[in-house]
Amino acid sequence: MEYTQLGRTGLKVSRLVLGTMNFGPQTDEPTSHAIMDAALDAGVNFFDTANVYGWGADKGRTETIIGNWFAKGGDRRDKVVLATKVYGHMGADGPAWPNHDKLSALNIRRAVDASLKRLRTDHIDVYQFHHVDRATPFEEIWQAIDVLVQQGKILYVGSSNFPGYKIAQANEVAARRGGTIGLVSEQCLYNLAERRAEMEVVPAAREYGLGVIPWSPLHGGLLGGVIRKETAGGRRATGRAADALANTTIRARIQSYEDLLDKHGLEPGEVALAWLLTRPGVTGPIVGPRTAEQLDSALRAVELDLSEDLLASLDEIFPGPGPSPEAFAW
Repeated sequence: MEYTQLGRTGLKVSRLVLGTMNFGPQTDEPTSHAIMDAALDAGVNFFDTANVYGWGADKGRTETIIGNWFAKGGDRRDKVVLATKVYGHMGADGPAWPNHDKLSALNIRRAVDASLKRLRTDHIDVYQFHHVDRATPFEEIWQAIDVLVQQGKILYVGSSNFPGYKIAQANEVAARRGGTIGLVSEQCLYNLAERRAEMEVVPAAREYGLGVIPWSPLHGGLLGGVIRKETAGGRRATGRAADALANTTIRARIQSYEDLLDKHGLEPGEVALAWLLTRPGVTGPIVGPRTAEQLDSALRAVELDLSEDLLASLDEIFPGPGPSPEAFAW
């Protein structure tokens, strides 16, 4: 496994991030524990979750599964850089009770204590804002975070799904307050098929020293050999991938992608991950394996060396938006 610094911090993290969103809804607890053991054995030390994972009536279930794994001992907690998130409400589906969601100081305090209890740990290494809260000023958010850092409950703070201007705003407010390190990472939708983050989000993250952590690196399975599997009678595309393939232009692009990699004898999913590892500013993509086999495939991507010719061919199939403001101005 390869390691890198998380943004401008001294924190060393693996180039692959273990995403745990499937733990509970799709993967049972014993299998989830086996996947985490295998990831740790392979050198993956960066685990990502969120308080709402488990979804519906089972919100918090994923954090509980991770906490039960930590409780097995064997230095599991000490070896893991643990990241979780706050924003969504933890009650039944429907409108949240006032102050039981988003990023008010009251909800941040409530949410972090609940996550620590489920995770069975005394601190969270990277506490991430799951979404922008347009109603709460960053002065209030950072004041709440400062208290949690002083209490030793969290060490670093990251964002998720922030536009570039909110990354800048958050860190400018942190700088004015003094003594607050500000955001150190941004978790965003970024992959070969969805490159809009390159226009504003990635440049803002790099300017302010945030590590970029792409989620959905296979774009909901679209970049994982979906047409090949469909042709072979395997698992058919669902969700985002199925909707995309219904568009003839996108389907033709994915077919070109798979044909290109067939010529090189490469697996589409592994190439999609390896491509992200070549992108400036990227710390590592989040992989969310449902099985041990899927984890093995993701691990191979770290060792994959993509040639300049192949990278150029991928750019032809999936052109990026170009830099800002040239992407939308003269």
